[in-house]
Amino acid sequence: MARRKEPTARQLRLGVELRKLREAAGLKGREAAARLGTDSAQMSQIEFGTAGVSGERVRRLAAHYACEDVELIEALVTMATDRTCGWWEEYRGSLPNSFLDLSELEHHASHRWDVDFLHVPGLLQTRDYARALFSYVNPGFPEPELECRVEHRMRRRAIIERPDPIPYDAVIHEAALRIRVGERAAARAQLARILELSEAEHVTVRVVPFDLDGFAGAGSAMVYANGPVPELDTVVRDGPHGTVFIDAEAQLGQFRTLFHRVEAVSFGPERSRDFIHQLTKEL
Repeated sequence: MARRKEPTARQLRLGVELRKLREAAGLKGREAAARLGTDSAQMSQIEFGTAGVSGERVRRLAAHYACEDVELIEALVTMATDRTCGWWEEYRGSLPNSFLDLSELEHHASHRWDVDFLHVPGLLQTRDYARALFSYVNPGFPEPELECRVEHRMRRRAIIERPDPIPYDAVIHEAALRIRVGERAAARAQLARILELSEAEHVTVRVVPFDLDGFAGAGSAMVYANGPVPELDTVVRDGPHGTVFIDAEAQLGQFRTLFHRVEAVSFGPERSRDFIHQLTKEL
């Protein structure tokens, strides 16, 4: 296979997981390469995501690594053999790769959790809200580039709007609901959109109110995408140097705990809907 110049986050993750299995088995890269009938350079490229690997080779490596987790092995085989050219590929070269990687991650997720404190989560945003947000952050963007970002964000909503949506849980702080990213009418429409989506069986929206005592979790904003098996879960966070995809098990465990802690202190779904409805009437 031709060497990839810019592997996607999904391709990188496959390599990372294969390396984890090799290291858990106590094998050096050259030893794994020998058992696979290739050389160290090729093995390194596979583990760095710059070279593809067949499903048959993934199974052989798993056997050499004495991995008996059938569900994990099959999930890795799917990652290696999936040739899906998703809708996000239409934006390659027009948007940062992190935008496309997030779209691909969401497409393959089995469940999605969001925690946000300053903005409405992207999957719940209206077009006007998204446009106002991108316009403020990037005031010099030409109209075509701005529209490209807005359209991409709207198309990402497919995972909770398609006929076979994934379960979606969002915890939103009251601050994000009260900040008027756009005009008053747009803010009202945004709240109405959240209420509409929260009525769906697969969507759960919870609100963290301002007057909650002892709450110090405002730094736990996250996108948590559940994979086909827990080992392939991913957390996405916006950092000072761009979007970060987190896959280390210890960190994933911390973020799972953080999500459930924030979820536990938030209003329940019914009370949250009543709360948002009241905010809508105040606008």
